[in-house]
Amino acid sequence: MSSKVQDLTSECQQATSSPHGILYVVSSPSGGGKGTLIRRVLDVVPDLSYSVSYTTRAPRNGEVDGREYFFVNRERFEEMIAAGEFLEWANVHGHLYGTARRQVKDEIEKGKDIILEVDVQGAASVKRLGLDSVSVFILPPSLETLRERLLTRGTDSAEELRVRLANAPAELRQYSNFDYVIFNDQVERASAQLAAIVSAERARRSRQEALIKEVMQKFNHM
Repeated sequence: MSSKVQDLTSECQQATSSPHGILYVVSSPSGGGKGTLIRRVLDVVPDLSYSVSYTTRAPRNGEVDGREYFFVNRERFEEMIAAGEFLEWANVHGHLYGTARRQVKDEIEKGKDIILEVDVQGAASVKRLGLDSVSVFILPPSLETLRERLLTRGTDSAEELRVRLANAPAELRQYSNFDYVIFNDQVERASAQLAAIVSAERARRSRQEALIKEVMQKFNHM
């Protein structure tokens, strides 16, 4: 694990989260590396959970139901849409993806921060809800790098690869709708930046008003 990320762990441990948890929305085009960065940060940042999305696509090699995604058929997914169970959902490259409303709500109400890994459509849906969230866009260094990462992943057919790469330029232009942009040319530096964002947002004055007032009262009684 990167020493840069580990150095930030102690800062995150000292930072006090707000009474309600913070929702971090992390997005990028397919192959942008958001999953890799999130996993690294989850390993070292305390009190940070991950929202496991639902999808109708088949599991990729090594993926486990309930860990990377909840894999369901289209009929079940559409039943969940009708029941209002999703915070957001989208059709991405022919497959349906959605975020369970209950998991996000429960974690935030318990004061626990949670990371939501979504495509740009999902990020836009969350933003329209007006939730107190922090959005982060992961920017790959080039289209060629994106192509190489998708090829290395080896999970897409030639047609799926073509569609993902064709959609990438339009997805990349959405960066301006995000609070933060991380240039993902070096995974250690990029994951350290994502951990730093979590630390910085936890330290915002507006998120710590209750703690600040409690401390100030102690000074007033001296």
